[in-house]
Amino acid sequence: MQAVTLDVDQLTARIQALLLQDPVLQSLSLRGEILDLKKHTSGHVYFTLTGSESRISCVMFRSDAKTLPKWPRKGDEVIVQGRVSIYLPRGSYQFYARQIYPLGEGAAARAKAELKQRLEKEGLFDPSHKRKFPEFPSRIAVITSPTGAAVRDVINVSGRLFPSCEIVVVPVLVQGAEAPKEISRGFIKCGSMGGLDAVMLVRGGGSRDDLNPFDEEDVIRAVRNCPFPVMTGLGHETDLTLSDLAADGYASTPSAAAESIMPDQKDVIRRIVHLRERMTSLERAGIDMARRNLSSLCESAEKRMVNITENVTKDLSLLHSRLVESSRRIVSEKRQKVEYLGSHLNALSPEYVLSRGFITCEDPETGHIVPFVKNVEEGRTYVLRFSDGSADAKIEKKFNKEGEDGGNQ
Repeated sequence: MQAVTLDVDQLTARIQALLLQDPVLQSLSLRGEILDLKKHTSGHVYFTLTGSESRISCVMFRSDAKTLPKWPRKGDEVIVQGRVSIYLPRGSYQFYARQIYPLGEGAAARAKAELKQRLEKEGLFDPSHKRKFPEFPSRIAVITSPTGAAVRDVINVSGRLFPSCEIVVVPVLVQGAEAPKEISRGFIKCGSMGGLDAVMLVRGGGSRDDLNPFDEEDVIRAVRNCPFPVMTGLGHETDLTLSDLAADGYASTPSAAAESIMPDQKDVIRRIVHLRERMTSLERAGIDMARRNLSSLCESAEKRMVNITENVTKDLSLLHSRLVESSRRIVSEKRQKVEYLGSHLNALSPEYVLSRGFITCEDPETGHIVPFVKNVEEGRTYVLRFSDGSADAKIEKKFNKEGEDGGNQ
């Protein structure tokens, strides 16, 4: 076979292509010990991972490194998720890390403590953010392994306590390197569901290392950001995960978690019966009280009507007396005034004058009174008015005051 001539760029590109074609190298969990670690001002993190006889350079870009706790130290044994590729400027292969998981109790505990402290400052574990679970849930999503004992425990407890509640299983891995991503995606799926009352994150028993996915930041934030109240039951009585602290409630086992948010239908029925009896008793007591109040109101109204009638009668009697007295006084005053005016009218009346012996002379043609003797004509007839009648008189001769003949006047 004839040798092929390549330049450096071509060779490097060909090696890179071979690495990219290998699916194992493009999604790999690499185990080793951290030799050194440096965080660059750009935000990228550079470190070396060693085995018993070899080492590999690793880089974690800023987008992935911003969630990295401060726990990695020289000598820590870790599992790093990522891919293998070529760094073209140097022609060296290196590992591009996306996640770092501690191995060993010391490193894991330190990582958890540092992450807990950072998230506490953000308020992710603040008790004031805890939400209440509905008293009677109708639909609950359960994020768990579909083949594990945890899902069976939840279904059994639900069927025994509150069978009317619908259980929706969201299948995910609950342990291993891929578990955190699947659990986070499970919460995203729950967020898009409608009609959920709560979400449960549960798994069966296992070792403490099996709980590591629930101490991952992505999972913790997914728990806290879930739009529905979250209950955890991760199958460990002695160890609390950071997901437990972020959840709205937690229990040591899946069964205990289900029991804590599921009401017992027997208790519900007893409460309904008790409430019905209580309502009946209150209704009867209310009716009796209403009757007593109505009777009391009637008696009070009757007494008030009697009092009002008596008071009105007294007031009417007093007003009648005042009216009679006032009427009498007014009539007396009017009578006196009429008599007074009558006496004056009488004094001015011609008839009154006539009653005193005087008479009047009227011209029968005009009906006018003739006041002076000079106005009468001899030979004419005039009407003489007396107080009790009249008489016609013919003037034969007239005289003035001095007794002289007034005919020529």
